[in-house]
Amino acid sequence: MATRSKVNVMSQPLRKLALVIGIGDYESGEKLNNTQKDARDMSLKLDRMGFISDGPKLDLTCKEMETALVNFKYSIREGDIVLFYFAGHGTQWEDQNFLIPKDDDRMDADEIKNRAILIQKFLDDFNDRHPFVTILLLDCCRVYHLRNPKLNVALAREKKINNSQSTGLKQMDGKAGTLIAFACAPGTIAQDGTNEQNGLFTKYLLEHIATPNKDIRMIMAAVTRGVMTESKLNQRPSVSLTLWDEYICLFEQSAGKG
Repeated sequence: MATRSKVNVMSQPLRKLALVIGIGDYESGEKLNNTQKDARDMSLKLDRMGFISDGPKLDLTCKEMETALVNFKYSIREGDIVLFYFAGHGTQWEDQNFLIPKDDDRMDADEIKNRAILIQKFLDDFNDRHPFVTILLLDCCRVYHLRNPKLNVALAREKKINNSQSTGLKQMDGKAGTLIAFACAPGTIAQDGTNEQNGLFTKYLLEHIATPNKDIRMIMAAVTRGVMTESKLNQRPSVSLTLWDEYICLFEQSAGKG
């Protein structure tokens, strides 16, 4: 990885980019009640924080997701603050994490690598553009049923379970300057929102992410605390970070401004 330019985050405003995707109306997998609301609310919040985005992208097919991610990659400049948020289904297969697009009706063991989104690939692509920081917020540790018998058997054997559900995602690590937050710990599942409310992880992201002048580490600590408290420890967000700057603030505000 090339050495990035020295940027004084306190004195020089950084360009902030966001890509927000929410998928709930799956063609085959379990439909999710509130991922579209999650994405809309998150997009609005980030817009108000000064992030550049193209609005929330909802119920995308695999091809549409790939196009959105590639376009987002090429919009990144050196020194940008980059944030990718996803609400929907995710699964792991052969030790890799995948995001599931809307058109999952033909998902099987042979096609999953071609019909789902490999998270690590796009994380690497983003980092290769040398942003100031890359933040992935993944509200997708929900149960996802993979119908292919071979895939189900393999997943069951790997996880030592005897059902056909994929339970959550595996831990991920990024290059220096990366924060990856999952809605729940590896191998567990998250609670989806009910009664037109947000999912639990997104609820607390929305509550804390725009806290002025607060480091992202402290924001994620507050999110984790809120989720664990409300779920009575049944859901625990997982945060992996390799940040080398002492202070990374997503929303700076001068004293006296509200």
